[in-house]
Amino acid sequence: MVHLKNIRKNLLCHIVLLVCVVQCTNLHPSAPKIKEGSWYFSETEGATLRAKVERSGQSFGIATQGTGATVAAKKMFELGGNAADAAAAASFAISVERPQSTGLGGGGFLLYYHPSLKNGPVSFDFREMAPSKADAKMYLDEKGEIIPDKSLTGIHAVGVPGLVAGVVKFHRRFGKLALPVILAPAISMAEEGIVVYPELADAIKGEASRLLMFPASKALFFKAGQPLKVGDILKQPDLAETLKAIAKKGEAGFYSGSVAKKIANYSKTLGWPITLEDLQGYLVKEREPVSANFGDYTLYSMGPPSSGGTHIAQILGMSYGLLNPSAGPMNTENIHVVASAMQMAFYDRARYLGDPDFVHVPLKTLISKNYLKDLQGRITLDAVHKADAFAQWPDAFHFKAKTESDQTTHFSILTKEGEAVVSTQTINGHFGSAIVVPGTGVVLNNEMDDFAAKVGASNLFGAIGGENNLPVGKKRPLSSMSPTLVFKKGLPVLALGTPSGTRILTCVAQTVINRLIYGLDLYDSVALLRYHQQWMPDKLYVEARGLPKEQYDGLTKKGHVIETKDIGCRIQAVELNGGKVNAVSDPRGEGSAYAL
Repeated sequence: MVHLKNIRKNLLCHIVLLVCVVQCTNLHPSAPKIKEGSWYFSETEGATLRAKVERSGQSFGIATQGTGATVAAKKMFELGGNAADAAAAASFAISVERPQSTGLGGGGFLLYYHPSLKNGPVSFDFREMAPSKADAKMYLDEKGEIIPDKSLTGIHAVGVPGLVAGVVKFHRRFGKLALPVILAPAISMAEEGIVVYPELADAIKGEASRLLMFPASKALFFKAGQPLKVGDILKQPDLAETLKAIAKKGEAGFYSGSVAKKIANYSKTLGWPITLEDLQGYLVKEREPVSANFGDYTLYSMGPPSSGGTHIAQILGMSYGLLNPSAGPMNTENIHVVASAMQMAFYDRARYLGDPDFVHVPLKTLISKNYLKDLQGRITLDAVHKADAFAQWPDAFHFKAKTESDQTTHFSILTKEGEAVVSTQTINGHFGSAIVVPGTGVVLNNEMDDFAAKVGASNLFGAIGGENNLPVGKKRPLSSMSPTLVFKKGLPVLALGTPSGTRILTCVAQTVINRLIYGLDLYDSVALLRYHQQWMPDKLYVEARGLPKEQYDGLTKKGHVIETKDIGCRIQAVELNGGKVNAVSDPRGEGSAYAL
């Protein structure tokens, strides 16, 4: 009798839990759909892309920027692993699959949630650190002028990598499978080779002059003196050996022993010390995520040294209440509101954000209701604020923004039980510093460019830097990476993020607004035409197809200076909605989604 009562009790609990999951994660049961082809893709193209990048299931969803990474993550679930195992496997696999975007020589951020965590999601900061010899004047000549490209190419551009330490520490704490199992897909890909795809081929060709400066880079990415092209096989045997060392020894396989010595010795040969002590002294930081409420939802994202979470919260906070959802996401006034909120957020980014271990960041104030209400009140609905109306920044308007580049990578994983992982990882610009360390296969980052070379100078993405973000030994540069989770009634319902420098935080904010305020379905929320405003340069960037005449004229009349260009974002998103898991890999990219 007691046994029968327990069965009934357990069955009732499972039914109640199932009902709660279905009800609590029901985002928009009658979410409107935009017509295929509206605002970005032609109707035929849109339908074809949707079929390629959208997947639905009942158990879990995965969205990454690489087919191999998605397969690696899926394999971990098949072996009985959890989302943490899948995320770790995807991290190492994508390092092999997208050497132009990320890798063992880079770093990143990660948010993780499991229902057993009573205090909400945890975040891991494995952002690169400045070498101990770094200082605030390292990119200036004797006259105090910036030395061109010193922070972009070569050994002075390199920060101490954090990716291996971050992923291994995260997996050790939350994963179930053994580390060699996690690394097996990446090792296989490196040994057997990957087929060069268009984005990789374009990146090699575009960065050829830089890659040819370093013998190991030339040997890896060129054949008979010519850049690898689409269809060629890229094998990375040295990287496979490095991955095997990590599988055997954990982070010590990278930060100590032969791999670390090769990095330190080559750094010294190139004239700038990233020492064994720098590598062995790297620290992964567990930080409290930024959190903000809007409507029925709670958003969690990365805090400083990422600016992403802070400013996504600001954009949402300023926009929420001013937007007219019934008018739709491409209504002229709605675009103006969101663009104005972006502009104000980037002004605060330049003023306040930096590494919280070195400078005070008034985070609570920046996302407080009173402060955001004040900023919201400054949005004028009939006209845009001009950048120089905000304040007079020293030298801020005398620097030409550098060329923007697509870079970085992101993946999102979400299960029906509510276990979620989002991670954005990077080596910064395409192929980072362009250095491959001989004998390791490791492409080193150029993350030092994310520091401000001097107050008021712009980085690779045209973002203006302030005193809080000047380089100092062991400091972490400011970032825009924004791995983001959205909760409803205590459960994660949306997991997303993207690459693309400063555009990351605006693309993530727009996708959240599209899905949760306008009620578009997940694919439409990702696929919809994007725009971006970052205070300086003082322009409203719109994706290359541009706005229809009505919106263009209306926004121009309000004072927006509109320029069309590839914004570069590649959103990877997974949602839990009505008991169903939906995954979408941005149709603009070459990623993949899977759901079971």
